[in-house]
Amino acid sequence: MIIALEEARRELISCRAKVADLGSALRVDEERENVAELEKQTLADGFWSDQENSGKVLQAIKRKKDTIAAYEALRAKLEDAVTLAEMAIEENDESYVPEVQKELAEIREEEERRRLETLLSGEYDHSNAILSFHPGAGGTEAQDWAQMLYRLYTRWAERHGYKVKLIDWLDGDGAGIKSATITIEGENAYGYLKSENGVHRLVRVSPFDAAGRRQTSFTSVEVMPEFEEDGKIEIRDEDIEVTAHRSSGAGGQHINKTDSAIRIVHKPTGIIVGCQTERSQLQNKETALRMLKAKLMEIKLREKLDKIEDIQGVKTNIEWGAQIRSYVFMPYTLVKDTRTGYEDGNVVAVMDGEIDGFINAYLKWNAKNQAENKS
Repeated sequence: MIIALEEARRELISCRAKVADLGSALRVDEERENVAELEKQTLADGFWSDQENSGKVLQAIKRKKDTIAAYEALRAKLEDAVTLAEMAIEENDESYVPEVQKELAEIREEEERRRLETLLSGEYDHSNAILSFHPGAGGTEAQDWAQMLYRLYTRWAERHGYKVKLIDWLDGDGAGIKSATITIEGENAYGYLKSENGVHRLVRVSPFDAAGRRQTSFTSVEVMPEFEEDGKIEIRDEDIEVTAHRSSGAGGQHINKTDSAIRIVHKPTGIIVGCQTERSQLQNKETALRMLKAKLMEIKLREKLDKIEDIQGVKTNIEWGAQIRSYVFMPYTLVKDTRTGYEDGNVVAVMDGEIDGFINAYLKWNAKNQAENKS
């Protein structure tokens, strides 16, 4: 067992180089300088009178300090583990083996997780995420699949300590949902979940088919960052059609059963957004307008357009050949991403929100593609 301690000690010491490299990738020293500069801004005259700017500066300071603190905590944890291993070897105490090995595993996992964060370099990766679910053709079968995906992402969010807020919900015909929208709030929510934007394909024996035949269903998952209101996007009253309707759906206490629900159609593009979970019609309209602005901005950025007015319309193709991922329940069990090739045979765990493997594979794949495009 002393051999096991020696091996763990060697591996811990080898982690020092990886953690130091991580510090460079995170630009920790540069971030410390940035924090000092930003904190100087907070002392300037008139800083607090501009609430919009001061809020952004304070958020930036917090993000950078959190990054630095997490890195320093990892470094300290590593050095403590090395010290523990050396003490156990010196005392010839084999009882420390499980603890040292546990520390080593946790350090490796944390280092990998923090390294993945370095791939979240997009302008809006740190933002909250807005997810919308739209079943493809197929009636109840597709609508049930949409609700299964809704559950998958809410479970993923809960596992990672994110806050989920239901924005809009439209019941399906007998089962599932015709559409739903949620926000997932927390640091880097959009950065991680942008990998899930696209069409998801399901193959299973349908519980709605008395003959027990295998069915293929499709659902589109739309992922957008929640943009901060900066006045860059203006929506003219004549470009939108606003209708009120009675809230409906499985939102329980989150759904207001009044005529306060709002649906907005953006006439130039055909984009439709809705909100029914706020307390008043006005609040629902404000939330819906924020969603519309987020959707317009996301399309503008994705299509590399000069201005919002260049968006011609929304083209969705929720069908075979357009999917980013396939979930096969029958005749075998396998979930496979068509972009990265990453796969997982434990479909039950995936449907319960364990999709970090897919997200991490996408971040690496996307970073590699971007690097190749630049070269």
